[in-house]
Amino acid sequence: MRYLPLTDGDRSAMLRTIGVESIEALFADVPAAARLDALLDLPRAQGEVEVERALGGMAARNTPAASVPFFIGGGAYRHHIPAAVDHLIQRGEFLTSYTPYQPEISQGTLQYLFEFQTQVALLTGMEVANASLYDGATACVEAVMMANRVTGRKRAVLSGGLHPHYREVCATYARFVGFELAAQDPIPEEDEDLAALVNGDTSCVVVQNPDFWGKLREWSALAQLCHQRGALLVIVVTEILSLGAVKSPGEMGADIVAGEGQSLGNALNFGGPYLGLFASRDKFVRQMPGRLVGQTMDADGRRGWVLTLSTREQHIRRERATSNICTNSGLCALAFAIHLALLGDTGIVRLARLNHAAAVHVAGRMELIPRVRLINRSFFNEFTLRLPCPAAPVVEALAQKGVLGGIPVSRLYPDRPELAEFLLVAATETVTGEDVYRFDRTLQEVLS
Repeated sequence: MRYLPLTDGDRSAMLRTIGVESIEALFADVPAAARLDALLDLPRAQGEVEVERALGGMAARNTPAASVPFFIGGGAYRHHIPAAVDHLIQRGEFLTSYTPYQPEISQGTLQYLFEFQTQVALLTGMEVANASLYDGATACVEAVMMANRVTGRKRAVLSGGLHPHYREVCATYARFVGFELAAQDPIPEEDEDLAALVNGDTSCVVVQNPDFWGKLREWSALAQLCHQRGALLVIVVTEILSLGAVKSPGEMGADIVAGEGQSLGNALNFGGPYLGLFASRDKFVRQMPGRLVGQTMDADGRRGWVLTLSTREQHIRRERATSNICTNSGLCALAFAIHLALLGDTGIVRLARLNHAAAVHVAGRMELIPRVRLINRSFFNEFTLRLPCPAAPVVEALAQKGVLGGIPVSRLYPDRPELAEFLLVAATETVTGEDVYRFDRTLQEVLS
């Protein structure tokens, strides 16, 4: 017997009650390009075995990252994850626990979140970090809204070197929450003057390091200027492993750090779930979104952990909530913490150096290809090439020959034809000498 929870009459009554003419009108705020005009071309019903076969056939059309030479980055990076990470997070007490709604009886969960926060604060050079957010893009926009609250202003300047997905999420929130964005044009071959854009209405300037093009920047002077004009500096880090080699945002004077933690402990997973990192100066902690776990002593003098700060709308009055973030990426945060603990101080520095060395090797080979130009003066494990022709067809041709050779910038900026020739290339510790040889040889073949 089919389960039909609502009749047509029920639906009509519900729509009349809320004052909407149709079900389609409920989705008016979703851009038309993101909506389907009809049902997907799939069978209406199949047995379990048939569904497994159909989905297996679809999945087989993918090219897994580990199966071919892989040079894709753009905010999500392939790194080796020690087997111990997956083994430990799949223990029942970790895998089945969700979130500490009764924190006093969730001591194990609170302890690993406390350790995670400590690790993030140390990596970023900041004074306090929260228990994680959904991903780097949402962490970025939460940083902007936090800066708006701290300064009482509602204008954020976004660098042209900020990842376009992060820019899009900020634009979506700005539209509905109500703040102004001064988003700069992406200019891969020039330096931008962000200082000239900071005025008395600016709440924050959002920059990225390494930026979208892979360039490393020193933001200390910009931080000082922001502070002189009453604004905050937000530094975004999409490749958290870079902090094993480069100057931390805290050392540069950042007020808030937003980042993506996927690189440590979390596989690519075809796009998620990922891990938002968030840290700030201690003086702004009351405006921090999400949760903050703290250490304490019980009545018997034993070390314990508590949910020190939880400013989400489920816990306090909605008008006083700092955000509507309703959870943290607990299991992903645990994977991050285990991986980083396995590496230790020495290990993360060594791993960062391996990544940089791999990228230097690949970039050196690419520069030798006729009519291919490296635009970076500096980089960590990702850089941008300018090809003599549009990059998208080149990437498709490389994929047909069994090499995933990077990301054409036009895929992320489809409305900017002037960026069509730029190609983002990432090289991590997983890249082998044979991978580099195949990439080099195949790219030359495609361009010839």
